[in-house]
Amino acid sequence: MLTPRLAGPYVPVYRPRPDVYPGPASEHFRAGETYADWVPNDHFILKGPDGRWHAFGITHPSPPPDAENIHEAEWLSFHAAAPVGALKDHLREGAWEDLPKVLPPGERPGEIRENHAPFVVERDGLFHMIYGPDPIRLATSPDLWTWTPQGRLFAQDGGSRDPCVLEWEGRYILAYVTGNAVLSRTSTDLRRWSESPVEVFRMTRPGDPESPVLLRHDDAFYLFWCIYDGTHGPYDHRTFVYRSDDPLDFHGREPIAELEAHAPEVFRDEDGDWFISSAEWPYRGVSIAPLAWG
Repeated sequence: MLTPRLAGPYVPVYRPRPDVYPGPASEHFRAGETYADWVPNDHFILKGPDGRWHAFGITHPSPPPDAENIHEAEWLSFHAAAPVGALKDHLREGAWEDLPKVLPPGERPGEIRENHAPFVVERDGLFHMIYGPDPIRLATSPDLWTWTPQGRLFAQDGGSRDPCVLEWEGRYILAYVTGNAVLSRTSTDLRRWSESPVEVFRMTRPGDPESPVLLRHDDAFYLFWCIYDGTHGPYDHRTFVYRSDDPLDFHGREPIAELEAHAPEVFRDEDGDWFISSAEWPYRGVSIAPLAWG
């Protein structure tokens, strides 16, 4: 059985720059004002057709220390990109460019304000960005630069958040968090999803799973998630890894590894080498480290 482990230090490739907040106004933030410090969170990383690696994820201006809601105004996504070239060529501190924010509420008429945890899947030359929180929604793009909202995909009793997608045997498996469980739905076209969810995993300890990653490697399936239980702050960097022969059933499993990453993404580069990313740990922004299996 292969076990993942960090194979090197994290490199802080992206740190948000000061930017104008587009609104709408919230308790502490005003549309049109510039805020120096922005906080990224749950994100996704992929290589685009322009030859650049891209990252999209939750962001908002950093609230004041006395703010009751540390997630205030998480209503748009950051967009960052490396220069053209291989991933390994741009694993340098601050190498990824901070680009204009994506899909603020003003560009999503009729939707709720929140825009969380985007996951991007390419199908037939079109990029599909699936995001929450409930209802889970969709936006599409031909190039990763311009995005068009496509409306809701489904709603879930008890809420849904942090979607991720695995393509397997001609269908897409969308895993997401509801309460202290990871549920899943399936689709063949990324638009029409199964009516009834299947429970993939349920926590038996205090707290909730966050930012699940479901992937296949070496003839097995792996589920990564980071925990929130209130004991390590809002950006807890304890990520647990589980293994199963069935992508829809991780019940009764014990973790095979614990990694240091908050809101992790796990992906491969052009050479097939594995990497893991982390938001807000160990540095402000998004950091990437090599991942080994052994």
